[in-house]
Amino acid sequence: MGTPYVREAVEDWLGYLGTERGLSANTLEAYARDISQFLAHLATELNRLPDMPQVIGLKARDVRGFLAARRETGVGSRSLSRTLSGLRMFYKFLERRGYGKNDAIRAVSLPKLPHSVPKPLTAEKATALVDGADVAGGDEPEWIAARDTAVLALLYGSGLRISEALSLKRGDALRGRDMLRVTGKGGKTRVVPVLPIASEAVEHYLKLCPMRPGSDDPLFVGARGKRLSPRIIQLKIARARAALALPETATPHALRHSFATHLLGAGADLRAIQELLGHASLSTTQGYTEVDRAHLLKTYASAHPRA
Repeated sequence: MGTPYVREAVEDWLGYLGTERGLSANTLEAYARDISQFLAHLATELNRLPDMPQVIGLKARDVRGFLAARRETGVGSRSLSRTLSGLRMFYKFLERRGYGKNDAIRAVSLPKLPHSVPKPLTAEKATALVDGADVAGGDEPEWIAARDTAVLALLYGSGLRISEALSLKRGDALRGRDMLRVTGKGGKTRVVPVLPIASEAVEHYLKLCPMRPGSDDPLFVGARGKRLSPRIIQLKIARARAALALPETATPHALRHSFATHLLGAGADLRAIQELLGHASLSTTQGYTEVDRAHLLKTYASAHPRA
């Protein structure tokens, strides 16, 4: 649904997603369908096949008009969100390959998604999502992929919120620890288990990280040495989810939810899990002894032999 030059660019993009990004056949099919529908919409609006200057010269209102037309056919917010994400990726690809730059696509907000209770992932899918940080890394430096893997390992292996993981300092580097004290909502502190796989992931990241800040500086930093933004991790999870064809329920909060569900399924006490997640008040929940904590860690590790 475009001139030969536009079709060539689309084929190059889909080829890039399949070979260099390693996206699944189903994901590639969805993106191909989305871009085809988008170009067909442009062709209808222009009354001709769109050429590259018209594609590059797209306005934000053109994108909104396309999304509105799709919604009128019964397409839901989640599918529209995927479509817009795909279009953003396509235009970023065009810019990188020298076809031209378009900033209008970034001005269009993702559709609001209905709020739903996080659904836990199976142990296999949760582990795949953690490992997917490498798959979704693209051309980024190795230390960044290692950093993101370490963050995801803490979300799943210790039940941390993103904000809690990113608030850790370099002095909290987990060397030789099987427990970690974190500060959560309301300034409340709690002790969570640290699996060897999470500790090793953090150590690997620190070895590769080119920054050498002090012990009171952030443990996880961005490319400019500042504290890592939660948005970076959210985007990495979204890319890993697409690359590995994981369900839309594979979110940062789902990793934390999975941590609790898998512990419960392995026989851990519900009240103990509540405190590990920071859902119960430390003033009303009985504190754990070192034996209790060691038991929880052993229970979780036995449920995940890979760790």
